[in-house]
Amino acid sequence: MTKDDWLARYRKDQKRPVRFSTVSDMEVEPLYTAEDAPPDGERIGVPGEFPYTRGVYPSMYRGRLWTMRQFAGFGTAEDTNERFRFLLAQGQTGISTAFDMPTLMGYDADHPRARGEVGREGVAVSSLVDMRALFEGIRLDQVTTSMTVNCTASAVLAMYLAVAEEHGTPWTALGGTVQNDMLKEFIAQKEWICPPEPSLRIVVDMIEFCAREVPRWHAVSISGYHIREAGSTAVQELAFTLADGLTYVEAARKRGMAVDDFAPRLSFFFNLHNDFLEEVAKLRAARRLWATLMRDRFGARDPRSLRLRTHAQTAGCSLTAQQPVNNVVRVAVQALAGVLGGVQSLHTNSLDETLALPSEQAAMVALRTQQILAEESGVTNTIDPLGGSWAIEALTDRIERDARIDGLGGMVHAIELGYPQKEIAEAAYVYQQQIDRGEKIVVGVNRYQVPEEHPVELLRVPLEVEQRQAERVRRVKRERNGAQAREALARVRAAAESGENVMPPIVTAVRALCTVGEIADVYREVFGVYRDPAWV
Repeated sequence: MTKDDWLARYRKDQKRPVRFSTVSDMEVEPLYTAEDAPPDGERIGVPGEFPYTRGVYPSMYRGRLWTMRQFAGFGTAEDTNERFRFLLAQGQTGISTAFDMPTLMGYDADHPRARGEVGREGVAVSSLVDMRALFEGIRLDQVTTSMTVNCTASAVLAMYLAVAEEHGTPWTALGGTVQNDMLKEFIAQKEWICPPEPSLRIVVDMIEFCAREVPRWHAVSISGYHIREAGSTAVQELAFTLADGLTYVEAARKRGMAVDDFAPRLSFFFNLHNDFLEEVAKLRAARRLWATLMRDRFGARDPRSLRLRTHAQTAGCSLTAQQPVNNVVRVAVQALAGVLGGVQSLHTNSLDETLALPSEQAAMVALRTQQILAEESGVTNTIDPLGGSWAIEALTDRIERDARIDGLGGMVHAIELGYPQKEIAEAAYVYQQQIDRGEKIVVGVNRYQVPEEHPVELLRVPLEVEQRQAERVRRVKRERNGAQAREALARVRAAAESGENVMPPIVTAVRALCTVGEIADVYREVFGVYRDPAWV
């Protein structure tokens, strides 16, 4: 029987009034055959070899499982340190740190703009005193640490380095990542201090500094996660993320750095949404695109420069407040897509995250989800088990083809024009309309509702946390050597104004107990404060 004959029978048999498309609204064929994904051994390849479609390492999970990270941070540094220790005791293999909004935006806990937000959605870190407490008793040379912070990443990383020194751990032994992706902030997450150009300069300062001083550290995690959370399609997420990555590479080369001196330590961060096949194909297409671009556009020769190594997190925007226990199933499906897509690091969201910061019990269930996939499901026994599937290869090819990243005139220019912001907003609007019309089903929200729901137990951050943290930072400012702190901040200002790399003076400043807010104020004064053109 030919495919056309089969399609005629299918059309007579298919009765469901459904438009079959992915979460991103890509039409899905009823059947894929060899005609849809012609064999191309060179493009598919083998794991650990260009173009890395099937994975960045030859042995993948047979050689080493992905790093299991559970995002953690709330209240004071002591509160979060306790959660770190709990998760590590439960088998977590890497630390992932969430900071509160004041820390993310560059305000100390005693600042008026911090009121009501201290310790609420992450841990409050204002000074080196907090960073010491955050990592008390944790061997920084035995874990990798991820820190989700962007416009104040320079100050927070400097504090981490200072704590490592105090532990007697050399910087060369430190492994981890600081997110530090300012371009995606202007596109999606909206946490910034200064405009795009000086923000990009500070990111490149950190890339240059880490390549020289902290060689195992990832100075930027190029993040599509927040682009997807803002409402983008999978193709937009991939296209804008890779365009951001290329902008960082171009800026570092303009600084005079050789591509193979820094590109091996670039890392990525992608979202894992509900559409299983689309997510697997997206990750495979991402690796192939990045490898080809780095080789052909920038002349990278070190294989490590070509490998797109990525952390991934299940989709927070897919979680529902209605019937929150259903979120366990969503997270399991999304995490499985990440594993079959070949991620190097994974965070699984907790069932209660749409309502509050994760409770200890919910965080443990999320971690156990990863451990069950790793130890019980069997999916790690073979590498890229979906490779060669006609559907997967066809979707991988299509996403690679559709994720066009040229013609933007550079991401800084595109951001200033508002192009990616507009594209994402339109995609989010279309998706919400589909939900409202019932074309896309969200279980428990627009179908299969229940009249009464039993509330889950939530983590509550006590109000007195803010008072204690504000008093702590005030005490630090009173008791430190004031002249030394002022001199250190003046040195940061001089570097910012002259174009010198800001990281060495910032490390000196945090040792002198200068705070996140004080360093951010230098940025505000020297570079100005950014205003989104859409808000003006």
